This record gives sequence, structure tokens and C-alpha cells, in this order.
Amino acid sequence: MSELFTPWQLGSLALSNRIVVAPMCQYSAEDGSATDWHMIHLGQLALSGAGLLVLEASAVNPQGRISPRDLGLYSDANEAALARVLRAIRTYSPIKVAIQLAHAGRKASTNVPWEGGGQIAPNAPTGWQTEAPSALPFETSDHPPLALDAQGLSRVRDEFVRAARRAATLGFEGIELHGAHGYLLHQFLSPLSNTRTDAYGGSLENRMRFPLEIYDAVRAAYPQDKPVWIRVSATDWADGGWDLESSIAFAKELKARGCPAIHVSSGGLTPAQQIKVGPGYQVEFAARIRAEAEIPTIAVGLITGAQQAEDILVKGQADAIALARGILYDPRWPWHAAAELGDHVHAAPQYLRCTPHGHSDLFKAE
Repeated sequence: MSELFTPWQLGSLALSNRIVVAPMCQYSAEDGSATDWHMIHLGQLALSGAGLLVLEASAVNPQGRISPRDLGLYSDANEAALARVLRAIRTYSPIKVAIQLAHAGRKASTNVPWEGGGQIAPNAPTGWQTEAPSALPFETSDHPPLALDAQGLSRVRDEFVRAARRAATLGFEGIELHGAHGYLLHQFLSPLSNTRTDAYGGSLENRMRFPLEIYDAVRAAYPQDKPVWIRVSATDWADGGWDLESSIAFAKELKARGCPAIHVSSGGLTPAQQIKVGPGYQVEFAARIRAEAEIPTIAVGLITGAQQAEDILVKGQADAIALARGILYDPRWPWHAAAELGDHVHAAPQYLRCTPHGHSDLFKAE
């Protein structure tokens, strides 16, 4: 059996293999609620054969959405819409499903990517005032965010807790906190976006304080037999920013709190970033965090081939592989990987007759 298709224990969550569908924003919600697009999009990914499907960044309050079309989990309507999608997935697929809870901070109130992606001014019909650790805009031309005061920090903590409770009601098997890509929790971590002079700014310990408080609050609010983990940007790819050494220190703090894994990405905090992109360009970050913080990691980023994914696991650089753009391009990537590696994967019985010639044992029943 290949490493990629061996079972993996994500904390208390048993997964059939080590392939994770990464959270990918679809910018197709209505007032934060999932639509028919989510039904067909998530439905096809649920039939991919991956072990875990993580729903896209879901805002814990309306102003925490990246765009007006972002998914949320802050209202009864949001909860009901996701319940409909989850019922369909659970009827037809054994895949485990988690949700990524998020707040976009200063990167909120933007147009959808195919409409330019720039900030929508707070006085525009579809825009709103953003909030962040400090009153520093993402782009110099953006309207600046409001710096969260003590009351605002308390409110955001409570909103994460309420969203976690809704996730529990919906029966999600896990929660991933979004601490990456320049969104609110990442903004607290990086000295490029956090210039506070109180207990939440300055030293590394202080900058980690609010993200760790969010982790603790969500962990306490969510069923103890289900995992809560976090996605991080291992580096800002910018001088004076958040870096790998800081990520390792952060991972150690999370491990001490019982965090079962770190999903390791990078970048997104500043337009000044200089990313060195290449095949598996973030894998070394996952490997270093895994080795030095002694915590399981999920690697992601230009991992496109089955053997490439297998080699990462065999070398001990990560414990699981997350796919994003690659699985949008090829929603049957796990099937093709199993065929290439001589392994087998789950497929719905409606699809069993498509077994390719020479791979009669590719599909397994669950």
C-alpha cells in the first residue's frame, strides 16, 4: 500500500487516506448562505475519493467576509443552507467534512476575483468598514480598517465561538481555523500588519496572543471528540514580516494546547511579498514545522503529481497532502493517483462501471 492511501488519524478523526481537499473560496454565496453552486461544487469534490473535504473560508460575522459573495456561518439562514448541502454529501459519500472558520480583517469588503478583486469602499452599496489589529490598509489606496479595541476583540472571540457551535450542530467532523493568507488571525501574527502597543502587539508572545485565544475559545466550544486545527502562512515572503521561525514557535504553542495538526501555506499578508514559486514550494516549511515543533503537518502548494505527493509522505516531510487548484482541474485526482500508485480508492457504486482497463481492483467498497 502507498503512503498516500494509508489511513490517517487527524487527532480523533479517522481518515481513509491522506488526501485533503483544501478550502477554496467560491464567491458564490448569498448573504453568507450556500447556494446551488455549492451543492454541485462540493458534491463533485465529495465524490473525489479524498479522505477529507474542508469547506471554504466561512466568515464568523458579515464584516469578516472577503467579499459580499463569501460563505458565512453567522446566521440561522447560513446554517440551514449548509445543512442542505451536507445532507446530500452524507447521503452519497463517506468523505469526512470539516469547515474553515475565518475573518478577513483588513482584506474584507472586496470585489470577487473575476470583477477585479479590489476593495469596495465602506460607503459603496455593497461595501462595509473593515476591522483589523491596527489601522493599516492592505493596499495603500484602500480605506483603512478600524483597529479592534478591547470590546471588539471580545466580540470577535464570541463570534468565532458562536460559529463553532453552529458547526457542531451541523455535525462537521472538524474545524480548521484560518490563520493564513493575510486574514485577521494572520494580521495579528505579523509585525507588518500589527503595530499595537497593548498586550496584543509588539513581541512575538503578544502577537500570538489573540490567535491563541481564538483557538482556545473554539476548542472549548466544539465537541472534545472532534479536532480543531489551524492553517498558517509559514512566511510573509517579505522583509520584517512573519517568518518560519515564528511559525515554529506558534506551532509549539498550539501543540501544547492539543492542536492535532498544522496546515502549512504561505503569503497573502502584503502586496510587497516576493514568493519563490515552484513545484512543492511550501513543502519545506511543512517539513520544518513538523520536525521542530513535533506536530503533524498538512502540506499544500503546487503538489500536482501522485508520485510527488507520495515522495513527500515517504520522506517524512508531511503527514497529509492538501490539493486546491489541482483538484478543481481534476476532481478525480485521487482516483488517478491510486491507479498510478497501484492502490485503491472509494468510488460511489453508480461509478463502478467506469473502472479503467487493467485496474479492476482500483475501487473499494466502504
